[in-house]
Amino acid sequence: MPTFSLVPEGPFALSAALRFLADFTPAAYAPDDDGVLRLAFPADDGLHVVGCAVRQPGDTGAVRVTWTSEGAAPAAVRAQVARVLSLDVDGSGFPAVGRADPVVGRLQAKFPGLRPVCFFSPYEAAAWTVIGNRLRMTRAAAVKDGLARAYGETLPVAGRAAHAFPLPAVLRGLDPVPGVSAVKTRRLHALAEAALDGRLDAAALRALPPGEALARLRELPGIGPFSAELVLVRGAGHPDLFPRAEPRLHEAMAEAYGLPRTPEALAPVAARWRPYRSWAALLLRAGAA
Repeated sequence: MPTFSLVPEGPFALSAALRFLADFTPAAYAPDDDGVLRLAFPADDGLHVVGCAVRQPGDTGAVRVTWTSEGAAPAAVRAQVARVLSLDVDGSGFPAVGRADPVVGRLQAKFPGLRPVCFFSPYEAAAWTVIGNRLRMTRAAAVKDGLARAYGETLPVAGRAAHAFPLPAVLRGLDPVPGVSAVKTRRLHALAEAALDGRLDAAALRALPPGEALARLRELPGIGPFSAELVLVRGAGHPDLFPRAEPRLHEAMAEAYGLPRTPEALAPVAARWRPYRSWAALLLRAGAA
């Protein structure tokens, strides 16, 4: 099987990513005790499926990725895995944010080496937001996992079966989409079309000014302000966005800094986290969990 290595710039610990995924309900991830991160996902091209095993012995040095796919381009797989683990961003300046902001510094010490672990693509992040709307998170995760098991590809990854979310063309062909309403079925079909048309391309979204990217995402059916921010930050992996539509984050920040729970009051605090506002926001949410 082909292998490549990703060398983190700045602190990164794979074990921190594994612990995060185990507690992140949408991932429905059950880690094994061997320290291997097993992933299966639709490639960014929307046509192929990738399975990969990620290892970082001792949580230091290079991250080694062994992968398999029938047709996905190696350079594209490398870029996608790096984005999912936030290893496409130079994090060498992130410790300085913690030194300047004691709240962030304490969280960096509590969660050493933790970077955002993203959805595999903006397409999958957007599908999650539609599935999860007005559903308990555990129920929504069960629906998403059921779709992966029934309609996605199952790949052997480091001795285990890993289930990928359905490719856009497969999701578009499900009518109805099991486990969701007719309205959500139509919205998921529209998102699948958007993915196939390139409107959910991660690199393209990150290349836009954040306000423009969010506006474009909000044009998609079922994607409101909260969902658009999630897709940009956790789907496209944007490292430097202060979410203005995320009450949970605002509550955590208000408690930590003694400020009102409004984006206007909290945005100046977040400005001190540049260019890692998304990363620091993740630590605030993790600390409040």
